[in-house]
Amino acid sequence: MPENTPVRLELPGDSPALTVEVLPRGLTIHRLIVHAGGRDNDIVIGPEKPEDHVTQKYTNTIIGRYSNRIPVGTHTLERNGIKSEFEAKANENPKVSLHGGPTGFDSVTWTTLSKDETPQLFSSAEAGRIRSLPEKSYTVFSLISPDGDQGYPGELLSEVLIALVPSTTGKVGSVVIVYRSKLNGQEKTVTPVNLTQHWGFNLDASLAGGEQHEAASVKGHELTIGANRIAKLGEFALPTSEYPSVLAAPAYDFQQTKSIGKDFPASGYDDYFRFAASFVYPLPRRTVLSGLQSLNILDEVLSEGAVAGPSSAQLKSGKAGLALQFFSNQRGVMFYSNNLTTPAKGARKIIHGGSGISGHGDSYGPGTAAFLEFHDPLAVFLQPENRDAEDTLLTSDELYNNFVRLEISLTKA
Repeated sequence: MPENTPVRLELPGDSPALTVEVLPRGLTIHRLIVHAGGRDNDIVIGPEKPEDHVTQKYTNTIIGRYSNRIPVGTHTLERNGIKSEFEAKANENPKVSLHGGPTGFDSVTWTTLSKDETPQLFSSAEAGRIRSLPEKSYTVFSLISPDGDQGYPGELLSEVLIALVPSTTGKVGSVVIVYRSKLNGQEKTVTPVNLTQHWGFNLDASLAGGEQHEAASVKGHELTIGANRIAKLGEFALPTSEYPSVLAAPAYDFQQTKSIGKDFPASGYDDYFRFAASFVYPLPRRTVLSGLQSLNILDEVLSEGAVAGPSSAQLKSGKAGLALQFFSNQRGVMFYSNNLTTPAKGARKIIHGGSGISGHGDSYGPGTAAFLEFHDPLAVFLQPENRDAEDTLLTSDELYNNFVRLEISLTKA
């Protein structure tokens, strides 16, 4: 399948309530359309043309092998007595390796598995559960990242399930993404892995019905994040080992629901919020690879009813009458308010009131999206106190397991 030809997922029915278009290049969520109230609302920002994602970087793509920033240079890795070396390669600037390096998972084309192909990183029971979903509502994608790719040790096999699940009364449906990875080969290896979806939401952007208008701000959206700490960043926004309380800075305290625009920082948000333990969904982030065939943890993730675990974050718009609720087993979320963009570059979707033409001068500016990227803490494998614990490293003996479920609800008729 061509890299920029969308894979269309939809819920069954003559008028599906939810439609998603995924591009194999970078596992990009090109469109996420809620059909409600007689209108279509595309709730993710981005270019009109799929091919424009090549230059409009990190817009709704997967991020890998590693989210966020790592200092450039050679790093010694060790987990459970297994050692490797990792050479982080510069791309954001000479000191920083960003989002997996110069050619991260966002820049390569993933293989779309046919419905007849059995994924390797899901147990037989889980594969059966996936196949029980309506045929047009899910796809599994696969990628092999070779040993040494962007300086990362070990050949890494990754598979990602993207599925739509119908919901109970009052809810539109859910988008479920499950990320799995393992190291291939006979020689024992350890490598950093910390995947996420770099998706940016604007619930109001489609309200003009395609008429030309200024890109809508998300400052009126209401946000809740179950985080009591944020990452303290150093030079070049590189992570430190410090996580001060959000109570020390009201702008970063979203434990109680508030509008994004309240106490909005001058430079916007580009911050990692670390969840309190009670807001982390209790499913394993890493498990013993030898136990893969006994693994059966997809039922609750793919449930049509309410999921049992806690919600990590919520995003709402009274104007659009939509609410998003997120569930994840990851220990935090990166919240980015699109502050590094300019309307002079890129393109804005026609449904969002843009021309759809790249470089036309009417793209999205700062404050026009809420990127909510669920992943584990930043570069903790660099901190000796995390050795053999929650260090975001993966050995040849382990299976990486990361999920996020997005439930979409209507807040008004």
